[in-house]
Amino acid sequence: MTTDTNAASGTTSALAGVLITILLTSFVAATYGFGFYLFSQLVPDMRADLGFDMSTVGIITAAGQLGFLAFAVAGAWLAPRIGGGQVVIGSVALCAACLMLLPMTDSILVVGALLTILGGTAASVYVPMVEIVSRAIGYQHRGKVLGLVSSGTSYGVFVNSLLVPIFVANEDWRGVWFTVGAGTFVVTAIATVTFWKLGLFRHTPEPAPAAGEKKGGLLSGATAVMVPWVLIIWAITFMNGFSTLPFQNYLSPYLREELGFSVEFAAWVWGVIGFIGMFAGFVVGWMSDKTGVRLALVFTYVCVFAASTILVVAPTETLAIGAGVLFAVAFYPIFGLVPAYVAKTAKGAQATVIFGVANVTLGVGGMVGNYFFGVLADVTGTFVWIYVAIAASAVLLGILSVVLPTEGAAEESRASTDDGATDAGARLDAAE
Repeated sequence: MTTDTNAASGTTSALAGVLITILLTSFVAATYGFGFYLFSQLVPDMRADLGFDMSTVGIITAAGQLGFLAFAVAGAWLAPRIGGGQVVIGSVALCAACLMLLPMTDSILVVGALLTILGGTAASVYVPMVEIVSRAIGYQHRGKVLGLVSSGTSYGVFVNSLLVPIFVANEDWRGVWFTVGAGTFVVTAIATVTFWKLGLFRHTPEPAPAAGEKKGGLLSGATAVMVPWVLIIWAITFMNGFSTLPFQNYLSPYLREELGFSVEFAAWVWGVIGFIGMFAGFVVGWMSDKTGVRLALVFTYVCVFAASTILVVAPTETLAIGAGVLFAVAFYPIFGLVPAYVAKTAKGAQATVIFGVANVTLGVGGMVGNYFFGVLADVTGTFVWIYVAIAASAVLLGILSVVLPTEGAAEESRASTDDGATDAGARLDAAE
């Protein structure tokens, strides 16, 4: 009888873990995929209707990165105080509202403001996910779950590629925004009920420090991690933002406006990117466990270099699709490999500080890169130099990855002392 009860409990926990994984992946698909990724596909159509230049695109995308930074800090501050579940659901609801409001205006200033908020929700929904996963998913499953969640953007991009041709063919770019906004509201409603049922809105405030014990802050923690490998990681995340984010932001304008490809072809390239990305994060993450994170990083940067070179040297239809495949294989895993390296090399508060600063440097890099490349396109009158610069950045990133020391193996000690797993996570392990 006891065995049957335990088996039933384990099955229920496993199903709950699957549902949580699907919802978290959907959150990333909405906040990342339906924000700037959709904007980048609709830039030509929105420019024709609202009348703005590529410098404005660069400013808006840079503002989105600024929003990402601000909301990352706000999310990290709010989650310990009101609960990670509340911050996640609130962020997705705000994302849905912005998606619905954006097509209701003809003001590029309002569009820019809403896109800035959308960029922010991508950060505030992601920061507390570690807490949600640690409460609902067993330790041994967290890597696989987070690997799949990190590919959530690709699902959003894939949906975009299906919707854009349908609405743009009827000169109705606004309809795309309304559709994804309505879908995001539905997901938010389902997630709210699920989180409530699973107790993920319950919040236990962190205990106050003992008498005479100083509570560490970001600056005090940062001074404790100023070692060479950490500085390299921060340089890598800055260059990731500087190079890979503009790659995808300017891809549709390059394909359609300079190379003369149709909206259907551009959507097809994005569809390929989204489809490959659905599996790339998990597969390359699995590869990094076998070969090491450094080698996996080098592999992704070789793909970025090859994709950029193709777009510069031989941007034919067939090779442009190949460039999309290479970019997808690299882009989605990159944002899981850096946290994986940090998690295997540092632990506890040190890892938190390192990864927190890494998110800031990623956002700053994206902000600088998007603005710089937008101006570069206006000044040179071509998108080619953008991809030349990205290819050069990929070479630098490959070198930085090679000089990183081999990641540490702290998994066993972390697993034995990990106090973040809850009963749900433990039961999920038992179900195996």
